[in-house]
Amino acid sequence: MSRTRLFTVVSLFLALLAACATPPPKPSVDFDVEHDFANDKKIGFYALSGGVTGSNPMGMTDFQKDRIKEALSNALQGKGYTLVDSAKDADLLISWHLNTVEKQDVRTTSSPNYSMGVGYSRYNRYAMYNCYNCMNSTDVKVTDYTQGTFIIDMIDPVKNRSVWRSVTQSKMKGEMVKDQTTIDSAARLVLADFPMAP
Repeated sequence: MSRTRLFTVVSLFLALLAACATPPPKPSVDFDVEHDFANDKKIGFYALSGGVTGSNPMGMTDFQKDRIKEALSNALQGKGYTLVDSAKDADLLISWHLNTVEKQDVRTTSSPNYSMGVGYSRYNRYAMYNCYNCMNSTDVKVTDYTQGTFIIDMIDPVKNRSVWRSVTQSKMKGEMVKDQTTIDSAARLVLADFPMAP
């Protein structure tokens, strides 16, 4: 992948997380009803966290991953959790993943063209226009965009399975986001429905 393409996709990814153009949609959340979150106080990062897949996958730099990791850590600490470095000390492991898909938005509009005239018409006797030469004008607008799906899983390290998931999906657009405060705000939104620490 070219350097320009990589920069573009990384910019789009951070724009999705930070949602600088428009507010991101409310995440879709699901969880394992049998898991007791009341016993979870310490959270670590899953070793394979930070993957990017889809029709437009790319690699991320360490410092870009660090921004996202810091934002998610800040959001969890704001909910009262302790972040630990070792997975064996964690009650839960957090993993984030991005899937990108190239899509097209095709919109067709048609509008009639009227010829103006005054006078008698056997079709339109009293109107100020006649339509023997009416024709529809059709406009087609095609927009290419990248649809991004940002997924967060909370993994039970004992069972090695996800017990909580948050998914945010939107069109990815905007410029590179470097401000940690902005990324922190987006991470709080993605984790808004995760329970507070006991």
